[in-house]
Amino acid sequence: MKKPEFLKGIFTTGARPLTEGNIPLLLTRYAIPFLIANFLQALYGAVDMIIVGQFTNAAGLSAVSIGSQFIFMINNIVIGFSIGGSVMIGHAFGGGRKQESSEIISTMLSLFLLMSAAVALILPFFADSVLTLLGTPADAFSEAKGYIIINEIGIVTMFYYNALSAIFRGFGDSASPLIFIAVACAANIFGDLALVAGIGMGAKGAALATVAAQGFSVMLSLRYARRGDYGFDFRLSSLHINRAVLKRMLRIALPMSLQFSMTSISFIFIMATVSRMGGVAASAAIGITSKINAFTMLPPMSFTGAISGTVAQNMGAGKPQRARTALFSGIAISLCFGIATFIGLFFFPKNVIRIFTPDKELISATALYLRSFSLDCILVCFVFCTNGFFNGCGKTAFTMLNNTFSAFAVRVPATWILSSIKGASLFSVGFAAPLASLQTILFSLLYLKSGRWKKKI
Repeated sequence: MKKPEFLKGIFTTGARPLTEGNIPLLLTRYAIPFLIANFLQALYGAVDMIIVGQFTNAAGLSAVSIGSQFIFMINNIVIGFSIGGSVMIGHAFGGGRKQESSEIISTMLSLFLLMSAAVALILPFFADSVLTLLGTPADAFSEAKGYIIINEIGIVTMFYYNALSAIFRGFGDSASPLIFIAVACAANIFGDLALVAGIGMGAKGAALATVAAQGFSVMLSLRYARRGDYGFDFRLSSLHINRAVLKRMLRIALPMSLQFSMTSISFIFIMATVSRMGGVAASAAIGITSKINAFTMLPPMSFTGAISGTVAQNMGAGKPQRARTALFSGIAISLCFGIATFIGLFFFPKNVIRIFTPDKELISATALYLRSFSLDCILVCFVFCTNGFFNGCGKTAFTMLNNTFSAFAVRVPATWILSSIKGASLFSVGFAAPLASLQTILFSLLYLKSGRWKKKI
């Protein structure tokens, strides 16, 4: 049987130019491996919740829920720098500047090595303070602390796991990261089953399995990268920091990291607010929703990555109109998925929640929150795609300011207000996220209309 046209070349690895050809077709080809990779990444995170939820109790589930929120915040800082580096590589590759891309890779990997060492040495001393700030229930405190410390000690695997995927994607290769994420996901499932279900290590076993799986994936990624045509040998001895590149990277990547970390901090505030509102059941409900949300956001997230990569190369090649076309194509396609996921989560939430826990109280609590929260499935299609577009243009400062404002001027206050109303429930609190997304969309449309995104980085 002849393969459909849009499927041709989807899983081809190696550098790929995105500056010529049919934009919707290129976006779809680039986004499908991204979609599968993001699915596996979400599964990777959800496996801890699922296995811990099935083989421990509500306290264990709460420990992973709270601990993973903090680790997610650190991961978002890493992702911010990774995306910044990927955008810079895309601009250099789109403009045919190979030496520049080599310097970017070396500087990014060197910076990540230093940052991961600092995190591993310093943050374990603040674990108790962090958990207290998060409002961790007493019966989940010990497990949550173990989960955080193990992840922090092995943090270098998370840094390089994200960095290498970002490098491949900067060269238009979304297939290679898919392969290595699939390996990590499979290893993590095996590790969780052995350490949590088999030995009974609980949240600590889930953390150990995650670090080991990421480390194995990094080893395979490095071996592959050394054989590829990326203009860099990926050897430790070749790592160095180019000051001019570092300065540009910080200007582009730092706003991204701040944006992601501030957004994570806002969710930590939400977690703490809801935990005080309803204890272990409420905090576990938020944790389950965050894992479900990771799956429902996959299509818009995938097109965010595809748009960012496509826009970066086209802006580097001096084709802003083609970059703008990529934005609208991505919104149109991802919106179809957004509407479908909203319908499923609003009308049939309990069917999905049962995957994570058999506890009827948790199922009911999570369903309340998920029904109102599900409106965001439609709105984030616009949010994510416009973020990807502006990031690809190098306008990361705008996305940082817009999303940080959304987090702290809308989402956090709305959560506090909605939870403080007499008779408030998790259903009313769930509306905070859609309200924040509406504000983000409005500001993005105004910035798009201004035309400031066309200025080269």
